[in-house]
Amino acid sequence: QALYCADNGRPAFDPVLLFKMLFIGYLFGIRSERQIVREIEVNVAYRWFLGLRLTDKIPDASTLSQNRRRRFASTDIEQTIFDTIVEQAIG
Repeated sequence: QALYCADNGRPAFDPVLLFKMLFIGYLFGIRSERQIVREIEVNVAYRWFLGLRLTDKIPDASTLSQNRRRRFASTDIEQTIFDTIVEQAIG
């Protein structure tokens, strides 16, 4: 929060929210950021998972795309988290 100007530019979205949005796409095979956003707009279960109310603003597809390109491009974090969840379920 200290890195963002309080009165200039658009508000920042929580990186956890952005990751969870990408994770929804990963889990359900949704490859398009635009489609992920459309699904979250109408799916109450996705909103609940993301901690969003029905009236909360959803990050747009370009924000999600830039986040994927810049923050998660050279990682396999989605696969690592998915594998850990499956291992926990098996255990």
